Amino acid sequence: MGNLATLKTARTLDTDEWQLRVDLAAAFRLSVKFDWHEAVANHFSLAVSADGKKFLMNPRWQHFSRIKASELLLLDSNDSETMNRPDAPDLTAWSIHGRMHANVPQARCIIHLHPPYATALASLANPEILPIDQNTARFYNRVAVDMNYGGMANTDAEGDRLGGLLGNKQIMMMGNHGVLICASTVAEAFDLTYYLERACRNLMLAYSSGQKLNVMSNEVAEKTAQEWEADRDQFQAHFAEMKAILDAEDPSYAD
Repeated sequence: MGNLATLKTARTLDTDEWQLRVDLAAAFRLSVKFDWHEAVANHFSLAVSADGKKFLMNPRWQHFSRIKASELLLLDSNDSETMNRPDAPDLTAWSIHGRMHANVPQARCIIHLHPPYATALASLANPEILPIDQNTARFYNRVAVDMNYGGMANTDAEGDRLGGLLGNKQIMMMGNHGVLICASTVAEAFDLTYYLERACRNLMLAYSSGQKLNVMSNEVAEKTAQEWEADRDQFQAHFAEMKAILDAEDPSYAD
């Protein structure tokens, strides 16, 4: 591969890849707006090749509020020299995203964050997202749970372990750590992340009341989750509206 730091512009990239860059850059900026970010840590990635092995990811230790489409790294999960370059990505980012793009077919867009409410729930002995309202019911029986945190995810073996644990699901509650969301597009991954954090907020607030939770029946929870899945136009509109807000406030993400 060539120099990862080479500046990319709309004039040097095909239209499809440029749009993917713009969408992923928007997701970084939006994570700051919603206070999901962790300063210069955490990482998002997005496949640009049909096999998913070539992907975009944020540069090492750059604050999400400053990320631009042109600055995203273009990486290859098969490239064994990636971490030997001076402009290599963060090691934990490479260990998780590199292995997932190599092995998990549904992981086109991968978002890894430590948002406050989801991370708080993931820190409980039981991090299950109980279906107590429409938002929490969206995730009924649709979340993988990792209860074997062993420190920073800085090896290929850990990336492979997480990918295997995710299986065919899109979301993982990472015990003592945070969350991981996978989807076919940035729009869907963003929407899942938005509602996951709101669902966890609702559940943690309900827990804080000290009163008994009114948990839905399995049947109602599953019905509600399926109804969420049937409404795929909403998440596209959600992301489009959020990009319009960014365009009005600070369109530099798309540079």
